[in-house]
Amino acid sequence: MIENTTLTRPQDIRVDLQLIAEMVKPGSRVLDVGCAEGTLLSHLVATKEVDGRGIELSQAGVNTCVSKGLSVVQGDADADLTDYPDKGFDYAILSQTLQATHRPMLVMEQLLRVGKKAVVSFPNFAYWRCRSYLAFNGRMPMTSSLDYAWYETPNIHFCTLRDFTVLCNDLGIRLEKSIIVGGDGKVLEYDINSRRANFFAAQCVFLLSD
Repeated sequence: MIENTTLTRPQDIRVDLQLIAEMVKPGSRVLDVGCAEGTLLSHLVATKEVDGRGIELSQAGVNTCVSKGLSVVQGDADADLTDYPDKGFDYAILSQTLQATHRPMLVMEQLLRVGKKAVVSFPNFAYWRCRSYLAFNGRMPMTSSLDYAWYETPNIHFCTLRDFTVLCNDLGIRLEKSIIVGGDGKVLEYDINSRRANFFAAQCVFLLSD
């Protein structure tokens, strides 16, 4: 366990991070890929006593994580996961980062190579507000989950809920648990394969295994 890590209260973190934390068993070994400023890692260390490690592309993010007492190195999800041993972690986590990777399929494969399980969250580009924004404004959508203008967004591979489940099927990845979240932050009870789920989900969280 890492000491001197500031406790992050559940109400202070994004809803997808709260849902991810609920999927992680106490005392697990966790790799948080694209951990930003370490919000999820610090929460998991404080509440689940995990053995947490992180990879973050931004040096500023790494510096913030280290200042919190977290074990985080600078690295790129597209290139540096190959340096980690097979099944070296109980969970490999990728939160709101898949759409910013250059090779999403390779990253997914690597997550399930280094982790016994993977947890992935991402914004759903088929969300009804995205569809209507594009249809009525003729401009790239901006929502609470997709809050960058098109010319400054780090997101390069937008996907939908349906796209993701098809990718998992193509890769032979098992969907152990799936959660869809509406624009108001509430969990929706629609079947994950239904059109309603793809239409009303603002973001999605998956627990995966191979």
